[in-house]
Amino acid sequence: MSGLGGKTAAVLVERMYNELELWYPVYRLREAGFDVKLVGPKAGESYASKHGLPARADVAAADVKADDFDVVIVPGGYAPDYMRRVPAMIRLVADAASLGKVVGAICHGPWMLCSARCIQGRNVTGSIAIRDDVENAGGVWQDGACVRDGNVVTSRAPDDLPAFMQGVLAALAQIV
Repeated sequence: MSGLGGKTAAVLVERMYNELELWYPVYRLREAGFDVKLVGPKAGESYASKHGLPARADVAAADVKADDFDVVIVPGGYAPDYMRRVPAMIRLVADAASLGKVVGAICHGPWMLCSARCIQGRNVTGSIAIRDDVENAGGVWQDGACVRDGNVVTSRAPDDLPAFMQGVLAALAQIV
């Protein structure tokens, strides 16, 4: 995608992440010319996926701010349940959303959007398992491969990754 080189992306990482939902966005964003940083609770720490694949955080969430990035991606798996226990990770997502940065979340990733309190009145999708959480946080549940509401882009599952990243990149082309 042209015109997006030189931009920065944060992909959040915590233990029990879904491999596809983390690495697919990382590589697609790098292909589009982004400087991608894995952001976790602790810089330099390695976080194991649901199947043991390690991902090392480049930076700690406490050491960055939303203005450092053009997009923040929240992968699924069970990682978002751990991410939302880290105030700095919630702050990063909340600040990115409020600044109009593109915020993408897939599968269980919208749990972070619930904790960041940034989906009130917005159309959102995700894993069917978190529908009640999304609705209780004020989101308007939609069943679609990719649901975009302004700067917030959400998807349901790994099978939706192509649509998800097309939605993220389209949002970036319009917003950035």
